[in-house]
Amino acid sequence: MGQTAFTVRMDSDVKKQFDELCKDFGMSSNTAFNVFARAVIKKQRIPFEVESEREAKLRQAREAFERIEKYKAEHDLPELTMEEIDEEIRKYREERRQKKNNNQ
Repeated sequence: MGQTAFTVRMDSDVKKQFDELCKDFGMSSNTAFNVFARAVIKKQRIPFEVESEREAKLRQAREAFERIEKYKAEHDLPELTMEEIDEEIRKYREERRQKKNNNQ
Protein backbone atom coordinates (compact mmCIF):
# COMPACT_ATOMS: atom_id res chain seq x y z
CA MET A 1 0.00 0.00 0.00
CA GLY A 2 1.48 3.34 -1.07
CA GLN A 3 1.73 6.35 1.16
CA THR A 4 0.65 9.91 0.54
CA ALA A 5 1.18 13.23 2.30
CA PHE A 6 -1.65 14.97 4.14
CA THR A 7 -1.40 18.63 5.17
CA VAL A 8 -3.35 20.07 8.08
CA ARG A 9 -3.43 23.76 8.93
CA MET A 10 -3.85 24.70 12.57
CA ASP A 11 -2.91 27.37 15.05
CA SER A 12 0.79 27.13 15.91
CA ASP A 13 0.08 27.02 19.67
CA VAL A 14 -2.41 24.19 19.17
CA LYS A 15 0.16 22.28 17.09
CA LYS A 16 2.84 22.76 19.75
CA GLN A 17 0.52 21.50 22.51
CA PHE A 18 -0.66 18.61 20.33
CA ASP A 19 2.93 17.60 19.49
CA GLU A 20 3.89 17.68 23.17
CA LEU A 21 0.90 15.60 24.19
CA CYS A 22 1.53 13.06 21.43
CA LYS A 23 5.13 12.82 22.61
CA ASP A 24 3.83 12.07 26.13
CA PHE A 25 1.75 9.29 24.55
CA GLY A 26 4.90 7.92 22.94
CA MET A 27 3.93 8.77 19.38
CA SER A 28 4.32 11.50 16.80
CA SER A 29 1.48 13.75 15.71
CA ASN A 30 1.65 11.94 12.35
CA THR A 31 1.00 8.63 14.14
CA ALA A 32 -1.84 10.21 16.15
CA PHE A 33 -3.55 11.36 12.94
CA ASN A 34 -3.15 7.88 11.47
CA VAL A 35 -4.71 6.38 14.62
CA PHE A 36 -7.59 8.84 14.30
CA ALA A 37 -8.11 8.09 10.58
CA ARG A 38 -8.11 4.34 11.18
CA ALA A 39 -10.61 4.71 14.04
CA VAL A 40 -12.93 6.76 11.81
CA ILE A 41 -12.75 4.11 9.10
CA LYS A 42 -13.26 1.22 11.52
CA LYS A 43 -16.17 2.79 13.40
CA GLN A 44 -17.61 4.65 10.39
CA ARG A 45 -17.99 7.74 12.56
CA ILE A 46 -15.94 10.28 14.48
CA PRO A 47 -14.66 8.27 17.47
CA PHE A 48 -15.73 10.92 19.97
CA GLU A 49 -18.76 13.08 20.49
CA VAL A 50 -18.81 16.46 18.79
CA GLU A 51 -21.52 18.84 19.90
CA SER A 52 -22.11 22.54 20.17
CA GLU A 53 -22.21 24.24 23.55
CA ARG A 54 -25.95 24.76 23.01
CA GLU A 55 -26.50 21.05 22.38
CA ALA A 56 -24.41 20.15 25.42
CA LYS A 57 -26.56 22.42 27.60
CA LEU A 58 -29.77 20.97 26.16
CA ARG A 59 -28.49 17.43 26.77
CA GLN A 60 -27.60 18.32 30.36
CA ALA A 61 -31.06 19.84 30.87
CA ARG A 62 -32.74 16.71 29.50
CA GLU A 63 -30.61 14.52 31.76
CA ALA A 64 -31.49 16.68 34.77
CA PHE A 65 -35.18 16.48 33.89
CA GLU A 66 -34.95 12.68 33.60
CA ARG A 67 -33.24 12.46 37.03
CA ILE A 68 -36.01 14.60 38.54
CA GLU A 69 -38.70 12.44 36.96
CA LYS A 70 -37.01 9.28 38.24
CA TYR A 71 -36.69 10.78 41.75
CA LYS A 72 -40.36 11.81 41.69
CA ALA A 73 -41.44 8.32 40.68
CA GLU A 74 -39.24 6.62 43.28
CA HIS A 75 -40.60 8.85 46.07
CA ASP A 76 -44.20 8.99 44.88
CA LEU A 77 -44.17 12.79 44.65
CA PRO A 78 -47.10 14.69 43.12
CA GLU A 79 -46.91 16.59 39.85
CA LEU A 80 -46.24 20.31 40.24
CA THR A 81 -48.51 22.93 38.71
CA MET A 82 -47.03 25.49 36.31
CA GLU A 83 -47.35 28.09 39.05
CA GLU A 84 -45.38 25.91 41.46
CA ILE A 85 -42.70 25.31 38.84
CA ASP A 86 -42.48 29.04 38.13
CA GLU A 87 -42.14 29.74 41.85
CA GLU A 88 -39.32 27.18 42.18
CA ILE A 89 -37.52 28.78 39.25
CA ARG A 90 -38.00 32.24 40.73
CA LYS A 91 -36.57 31.08 44.08
CA TYR A 92 -33.59 29.45 42.39
CA ARG A 93 -32.81 32.56 40.37
CA GLU A 94 -33.07 34.74 43.46
CA GLU A 95 -30.69 32.46 45.39
CA ARG A 96 -28.26 32.52 42.47
CA ARG A 97 -28.40 36.35 42.31
CA GLN A 98 -27.76 36.58 46.04
CA LYS A 99 -24.77 34.23 45.84
CA LYS A 100 -23.38 36.22 42.94
CA ASN A 101 -23.80 39.49 44.82
CA ASN A 102 -22.17 38.02 47.95
CA ASN A 103 -19.16 36.86 45.91
CA GLN A 104 -18.54 40.32 44.44
